[in-house]
Amino acid sequence: MDPMRRSPSPCPSSRPSSPRTPPCEMFGQVGIEAVLDQLKIKAMKMGFEFNIMVVGQSGLGKSTMVNTLFRSKVWKTSLPSLGTPIPQTLQLHSLTHIIEEKGVKLKLTVTDTPGFGDQINNDKCLRPLDIEFLQRLCRTVNVVPVIARADSLTIEEREAFRHRIQQNMRAHCIDVYPQKCFDEDVNDKILNSKIRDRIPFAVVGADREHLVNGRCVLGRKTKWGIIEVENMAHCEFPLLRDLLIRSHLQDLKDITHNVHYENYRVMRLNESHVLPRGPGWVNLAPASPGQLTTPGSMKTCRQAQDDSDDEF
Repeated sequence: MDPMRRSPSPCPSSRPSSPRTPPCEMFGQVGIEAVLDQLKIKAMKMGFEFNIMVVGQSGLGKSTMVNTLFRSKVWKTSLPSLGTPIPQTLQLHSLTHIIEEKGVKLKLTVTDTPGFGDQINNDKCLRPLDIEFLQRLCRTVNVVPVIARADSLTIEEREAFRHRIQQNMRAHCIDVYPQKCFDEDVNDKILNSKIRDRIPFAVVGADREHLVNGRCVLGRKTKWGIIEVENMAHCEFPLLRDLLIRSHLQDLKDITHNVHYENYRVMRLNESHVLPRGPGWVNLAPASPGQLTTPGSMKTCRQAQDDSDDEF
């Protein structure tokens, strides 16, 4: 995706002209196309920011996956040794790096949730903790689930596991990214439908290169051979990387800012009781995943409710 993709503006008056409005007749060039060059220069100077949070049990390879995703030593963690108490998720750990590629700077902040669910023993596809967590989280941020350590499953087991997770998410109304309500046109709908069919992605993380048939590949060595991270025949890590970085990074940022943050802002306004009551007054409440508006409309998700103290 072009990093200079225009972000929708929350101001209704700044939205593109409707098809009914005829274009202005021009008698010559005035240099409007130079705006793109200005935006590119500004973006190159300022760089970009991207925040990502990884959630899962210890030992699933979260830090390795992040390092593989950005081909850098972004995160270093060590598993607790025997006799060491299992950490509880009482505090989030964040780390920020500046990554530069071909002159483009990315300020990356990675947040870890140490010990999430480590003390719960449950063999179901999605544990009650996972369901409750995802239901709350998908209202606040963009959620992209993955199947970690996919090399421990056969192809048949992987597809069956993916199907069970998809069924669980539908049964519990867990709406993960990319949401259908954000498909702005036919092309988005086609692309995102293919992505939704493959979620959760079956991934394998590796931060070492190996020589395979005379070429260096990023992968993990086992006694059966080399698992190539970027080989679609081995895992779906390329799909995850393309979604988060190459095709949807700017869209993730736009939805976070224009939808999720606006819902959070409205919730805090309600809690502070600064909204005036009067004729036509309605309570503003964060929308559920099925009620989120598209970023193109830039309308804050509002829902009239009788009780102003409903939980988020």
